[in-house]
Amino acid sequence: MYLRLLFAAAIFGGSFLLFVIQPFVARLALPLLGGAPAVWNSAMVVFQILLLAGYLYAHLLARMPVKRQFSVHLALLLLSAFTLPIALAELPEPAPGWQILWVPALITATIGPVFFLLSAQSSLIQRWYGGIEAAGDPYRLYAISNIGSFAGLIAYPFLIEPRLNLATQGVLWAIGFALVGCLVGAIAVLRWRLPDAIEAPQVAVRAPRLAKRRIALWITLAAVPSGLTLSTTTLLTTDLMAMPLLWVIPLSLYLLSFSIAFTDSGHWHRILSIYAPILLLLVGGLAMISGGQSNPAIALAMVALLFVLSVALHARLYALRPAPRRLTFFYLMVAVGGASGGIFVALIAPVLFDWVYEHALLLLMAGALCAHRPLLPFLSRIRLQRWQSSALILVALTTVAVLAWFLGRAVAAGRIADIFWMAMAIMVVGLFLIGRRAAYTATLAMLMLGLGGFLTLQASFEGNRSRSYFGVYSVERTEGGRLRQLTHGTTMHGEQWLVEGREYEPTAYYGRSAGVGLALEAAGSDARVGVVGLGVGTLACYRKPGQEWTFYEIDPEIARYSREGVFTFVEDCAPNSRIVIGDARIRLGEEPDDTFDVLVVDAFSSDAIPLHLLTREAFAGYRRVLEPDGLLLVHISNRFIDLEPTISAIAGAMGWSARLRSDEPEGDAGLTASDWIVLAADEERLTRLSANSEEEWTELAEPNAPPITDDNASLLSLFRF
Repeated sequence: MYLRLLFAAAIFGGSFLLFVIQPFVARLALPLLGGAPAVWNSAMVVFQILLLAGYLYAHLLARMPVKRQFSVHLALLLLSAFTLPIALAELPEPAPGWQILWVPALITATIGPVFFLLSAQSSLIQRWYGGIEAAGDPYRLYAISNIGSFAGLIAYPFLIEPRLNLATQGVLWAIGFALVGCLVGAIAVLRWRLPDAIEAPQVAVRAPRLAKRRIALWITLAAVPSGLTLSTTTLLTTDLMAMPLLWVIPLSLYLLSFSIAFTDSGHWHRILSIYAPILLLLVGGLAMISGGQSNPAIALAMVALLFVLSVALHARLYALRPAPRRLTFFYLMVAVGGASGGIFVALIAPVLFDWVYEHALLLLMAGALCAHRPLLPFLSRIRLQRWQSSALILVALTTVAVLAWFLGRAVAAGRIADIFWMAMAIMVVGLFLIGRRAAYTATLAMLMLGLGGFLTLQASFEGNRSRSYFGVYSVERTEGGRLRQLTHGTTMHGEQWLVEGREYEPTAYYGRSAGVGLALEAAGSDARVGVVGLGVGTLACYRKPGQEWTFYEIDPEIARYSREGVFTFVEDCAPNSRIVIGDARIRLGEEPDDTFDVLVVDAFSSDAIPLHLLTREAFAGYRRVLEPDGLLLVHISNRFIDLEPTISAIAGAMGWSARLRSDEPEGDAGLTASDWIVLAADEERLTRLSANSEEEWTELAEPNAPPITDDNASLLSLFRF
């Protein structure tokens, strides 16, 4: 028993450290690399490649005699310890255009050795355990690995990041790595004299070759849940809320699914496998409704569906596992599948699709891969000739196709009663087709198309939507066609009147009574204005002749809307302004001192907070590019996070004076309630601003925590739970 506990502790510790180091190194590199999603995608690709390399190393090492395996692995662990504590590698500045290779090189050079070895440990230690006579099934230890990963994933944002600075985190991680190394050493000592029950391939009787079809099935069964985890996250952050830490929920359930599926004890994986096709019809049919996941009930159902499907597919993967002698190769193929699913969703799908179509495609693949059993037992006892069975299926699919067409028309017209009964009819047919993979999957696809899929495809064909690595954007008309609006999921990024004479009126959060409107109206005719976050360019309507304007925008797709005249604020009001593409903190760092008289930071409303733009060091950068008498305007309207206390803390620590303007316009459909904070180095500057307007400015709330810094940052205490 104690030996099994030792193996379990080593696996748990290694997996825990593996899922702590990923967010840790990302936080470490954030001020240098910026918050661009392309950076995060590059980081994820590096992690996936290192994970694959670790599984390949474990597979190759397992071909050696077990004592040599211990010697090699312990020696490499010792050598990699000299790279600790973790610190960013010092690489030469990248040449223009080569950042796509430079970012992965930086991350690999920083954590490559330790991440590589920890990636290998779970399968390697399971292989050592499986070599003990009467030890039992080593695959059960994989559940321990995923529990450790889950614990690390939860511990970092909720326990480690809020309480410890980066330097302390690095030291503690190094201590944890040393402890895991000691556990591996103890395993080697205890295991050294025990004979290996699994013969090494060079002395074993040659095992039958694995069928390529079976290997392909392993990869696919691993790829679909991995891809669904990311696509569910994309769907939620696009249509429900772009809320930080929301990605933790799908990933946590994905990891837990392994713990439930990779075991012979208990019945949960069997029960969930039976009901997975049923839940897929009931919930997966809603997957192509644009904006549908903004309904919290549907969003929660999608998360539950991810968990059930992950358990069902991983249970089938576990049922197809090979003998322990092929354990490392099996995990290598699982890693190939996991990486393939992640790369498809994170890197390929945003280029191929203008909406989250990959989610629907992965659900259809899951429907085809689930272990199908007829819903009603008597159906399996009905004996039909092949032509009779084919004829019934053809009739069923024809019926579903006709219902789906009329369902799509009912959805477009908003006929709720017709939508309900036609959708239920399709689902009932689908339930009877469980057990017929192709027919069931076709029914699910037609249900998706009827329940909003036709409208979603229509928006794509009409060119009203675009997609980048930063999100899915839609241009829509509201207020009876009088307003053109840009949305990211359910987040409104700006709007412009289409009514003659009102085209250049400030709208949304930027009205004349809003904090930013008051400050820009008071700016001098020779003022130099910088704006972080272009949106639809609404603020350009405040430009006065003689002023110089510069916009900083991270997403080229957003800039395209202004450059191509979809929204004309910039083109007509500030045609000579600069639009600088890239991460604002990095680009502002390239500007000379005292560049601006007014700097507007509009990067925190509703979308996921770019944490590196909110730290004390970031505000020091804003102060550097401002004239000594300049104004800094920060937009803090946000449904999920209260930014006032942390900006109050930064202002107090840096000796800035600050005021808050909460604007709640009434009666105009084009205006939205907003909260703006204005900061200045001199209290007199704010006094002059408030004296020139009739609107009320108030003192900031007292800070409830120290200011956020690059070294110690967490938004957890700021959430509006």
